[in-house]
Amino acid sequence: MWKSLTLIIFCAGMLIAETLQAQRISTPMVTLKKPRFNVGVRAGFNSSMFFTDRFTINGEELEGMQNNYKVGYFASVFCRFNMKKHHFIQPEISYNVLLGSISIPYTLANSSLIEESALIKSRATTIDIPLLYGYKFVDIHPYGMAFMVGPKVGWVWKEHCENTYSGFYQKGIHETVGPVRYSAVAAFAVNISNIFIDFRYEVGLHNVTESIGYDSSATEEPYNQAEIKIKRRLNVLSFSVGIIF
Repeated sequence: MWKSLTLIIFCAGMLIAETLQAQRISTPMVTLKKPRFNVGVRAGFNSSMFFTDRFTINGEELEGMQNNYKVGYFASVFCRFNMKKHHFIQPEISYNVLLGSISIPYTLANSSLIEESALIKSRATTIDIPLLYGYKFVDIHPYGMAFMVGPKVGWVWKEHCENTYSGFYQKGIHETVGPVRYSAVAAFAVNISNIFIDFRYEVGLHNVTESIGYDSSATEEPYNQAEIKIKRRLNVLSFSVGIIF
């Protein structure tokens, strides 16, 4: 996936560079006067990465955890406040469906903690509001490139969230997730006229799990006395196509 995204970014940059060169030869470019305010929409796909900082059962650390990338999707509307020169502020609101999983191998080190190779499947629906500062380092009509950074806050739609645990001695494991998520966003956007493509990486700033419990009555001894703790952050890589008016 990382190689494919790198190739896409490289090809997009080369295409714009070649087009700019051809345009310089044929027609002189002009920088048009920008409106003070724009609105736009974008939609695309995301890949969620649940980086696990700590996962213990009865104080013992699980080893060899592997994050598995799955593709989700999202849609967003935004407004852009153009400032002096190449600077702008861009607040957004987006609807996101995030998918991911964590696999844990059955090894000698893990044999006392899991009964077979374990898997945690996660699905989350969130409403997010990022607030981004952007700088256009290419801004010659009709071409542009911009870099954006900023914070993001997201609200979890708990009725549409699910975490499924399998392969553990404990039965009926249920996870309580926090209602609010905070992250930092870095983005790179390329546009031709009012059509753009957008690449983003979001870094989770805190643990998304509040607590974990299980059905002790359905769990065999001595595993029904164990305490489960997990600390994991949600990082998201996304790609979108949009239009700005």
